[in-house]
Amino acid sequence: MLKNVAVALTHGVNAFELGVAAEVFGMDRSGQGLPVYDFALVAAEPPPIRATPAFTIGTTHGIDRLADADLIVVPAGENYLECEFPERLLTALRAAVDRGAWVLSVCSGAFVLGAAGLLDGRRCTTHWRYTERLSQRYPKARVEPDVLYVEDDSVISSAGTAAGIDACLYLVRREQGSKVANAIARRMVVPPHREGGQAQYIEHPLPPECGDDAIGVSLHWIEEHLTEQITVEQLAGRAHMAPRTYARRFQQETGTTPHQWMLGQRILRAQHLLEDTTLTVDAVAARSGFGNDAALRHHFLRRLGTTPNTYRRTFRGPQLKTADEAGRPDAEHELR
Repeated sequence: MLKNVAVALTHGVNAFELGVAAEVFGMDRSGQGLPVYDFALVAAEPPPIRATPAFTIGTTHGIDRLADADLIVVPAGENYLECEFPERLLTALRAAVDRGAWVLSVCSGAFVLGAAGLLDGRRCTTHWRYTERLSQRYPKARVEPDVLYVEDDSVISSAGTAAGIDACLYLVRREQGSKVANAIARRMVVPPHREGGQAQYIEHPLPPECGDDAIGVSLHWIEEHLTEQITVEQLAGRAHMAPRTYARRFQQETGTTPHQWMLGQRILRAQHLLEDTTLTVDAVAARSGFGNDAALRHHFLRRLGTTPNTYRRTFRGPQLKTADEAGRPDAEHELR
């Protein structure tokens, strides 16, 4: 369940990272039929909170407000790499995880989670400039420097500022489905999902922008031919490059390999088909480029930790019946 959202503020909180949480969870989009969150700014130190740059935030909510939150967001802040944090805040964060609530850090907010002991033994990340410092300060943390965000149990940490948007939309997608996440992303004019690591900026489903025209053309072509068997040699030939040169330039531009990028796009297409159509799992596998349901299940489990059928039961619209339930082998009904 994701309904009650609180943002924990300490002196020096960065305005942009705070704004990320407020934009995703603090806006009333009920006119679009989207969820409305019970959103609160929580002062973890005596208010008004001094924000960066140069303004103050007044809020009537104190740390006790965190006890009811389904999600606590911890934005980045000035000097978070060295400073100490209020013990009441750290205690509240630990209690939230213990009761199964989500805790999500943006950029250097990971240092607050580290101080609470929430990164011990967990995979985590922060801005690439700070990953080494995070490892040094919290040696029990399993820091992954190349990713946009990491989920481990109910703790999510994200890299630099824009990666905070990625992490928030990921959680919305996980808890409330891709239609909600995509609609919020469209309002924000950002991609609902990005593949690759911190150096990566390929957007989906919005048209990718790429500094290398040849790679950019390849990305468009891949999206239009996901159901086909595509090799690096084939892509390199279309781009008039040697395969090794193509693979190297693709990595430089996207932060991932051609195979992993294609796999990510196929997973996304399968998710959309499972949510919005009544196609059988076999048909979804065929239309998303996996060929058969066994391959689709394998990659779903590896990437998402669930099966296609379980995902569909969780996220499909209540008015949809699958083709199997309707007794029509290849029946399809798409939501409009």
